[in-house]
Amino acid sequence: MIDYKHIDAFKSIVGDENVYSDRAHLIAYSYDATRTRYEPDAVVFPRDEKDVSEILKYCNENLILITPRGAGSGFTGGALPLNGGIILGMEKYMNKILEIDFENMVAVVQPGVVNMDLQRAVEKVGLFYPPDPASEEYCSIGGNVSENAGGMRAAKYGITKDFVMALRAVRPNGDIIRAGKKTIKDVAGYNIAGILIASEGTLAVITEITLKLIPKPTFTKAYMGIFPSVDNAMNAVFKSLASGANPVAMEFLDSLVVQALKDKLGVELPVDAGALLIGDVDGNVSDEVEFQLKILEESFRENGAVDFIVANSGKERDKLWYARKNASPSITIFGSKKLNEDISVPRSMLPEALKKIYAIGDKYGFKVPCFGHAGDGNIHVNVMVDGSDLTELEDGHKAIEEIFQMVVDMGGTLSGEHGIGTSKAPFMNIAFNEDEMTLFKDIKNAFDPNNILNPGKMGLPF
Repeated sequence: MIDYKHIDAFKSIVGDENVYSDRAHLIAYSYDATRTRYEPDAVVFPRDEKDVSEILKYCNENLILITPRGAGSGFTGGALPLNGGIILGMEKYMNKILEIDFENMVAVVQPGVVNMDLQRAVEKVGLFYPPDPASEEYCSIGGNVSENAGGMRAAKYGITKDFVMALRAVRPNGDIIRAGKKTIKDVAGYNIAGILIASEGTLAVITEITLKLIPKPTFTKAYMGIFPSVDNAMNAVFKSLASGANPVAMEFLDSLVVQALKDKLGVELPVDAGALLIGDVDGNVSDEVEFQLKILEESFRENGAVDFIVANSGKERDKLWYARKNASPSITIFGSKKLNEDISVPRSMLPEALKKIYAIGDKYGFKVPCFGHAGDGNIHVNVMVDGSDLTELEDGHKAIEEIFQMVVDMGGTLSGEHGIGTSKAPFMNIAFNEDEMTLFKDIKNAFDPNNILNPGKMGLPF
């Protein structure tokens, strides 16, 4: 529990109206999308970078734990205060788009800016920010950078790290650092920005982000491939991309998800399909879009697709994307709790990976609906269990561990976009050896020797 003298010290830095230790705030900031709860001792809202620096310096001198937080939309517990301390809330004041530089095609933003707000702002001037996490309507850019978020459009455009050009950040001792530049090329010094991306707030608090933008494509069309089996669909993924297809997105829904969408939400999809691939293609001339659709259809049919549907209107496109974007909430018909993991494998390994995932589910008697970003090898695996049955829950975690081991053996990774946080921390030893984990600890110690900044995340010690 933080002493009242520390509360007073924070108030002297940011003002009384920006420090809270009442029950309502402590509860509101105690959980994220994992629904696991850890209460902080206080919530502090910095107004600017100077406030962040002074708060971190004070906490470092007094060994007070700090958990940076954006929108709290993460799926792995990255913004949870595991052992109390303060939540550093970046959404109240540090939420401004500072610059949209049309000539150099960059945007400079504060960490609390909502992803979709940035997308809309840059599109008004004909530019485009592609990273689009499913939570884009409310997740923050700072959180996206801290977790290296992905999204539907990653198949063509990449993920958050591919658009970060520079950062400003505050180290735990209060030092303000700049990492990267506004220039296209910058090879001077260590790639500190690269280290801070996906560091989950364990090394420094990001206060400003410079992002690359691209011209907004003129034309976009959606498509859906209907397959008799998951195996056919997964083969179509990597073979169509190898044949020259370049879709914006290539999203996968298995038959369980299709069933769930129909039964829970009344979504009309081909219920006898073994799997669906849904996505967009875009381009600056309509012929380019039609050419991409032609490549996809030919490749899909060569790999067993029974039909290929093109959405020729905005309404038809919205219908397809409504199905994909509601895959996650629909599958709760199969269990009161879903153990949701976002594994990633090389695309050519997708057919084998999905076969083994379903086999592990069968071994434990669980339904395992799968969906996700097949175009970049990132699949959301959902082991559905009865959350009130402790034995079933334990078996569910065993199934997840087997899936992780299988994925790593295939050359894949524990997370394609959600990060490690607390939920995947126990499995870090599957993906990394002792020397690699020691290196992570050394990097953490170089930035944060007193271990005050978001301790206990990414498999690192308290």
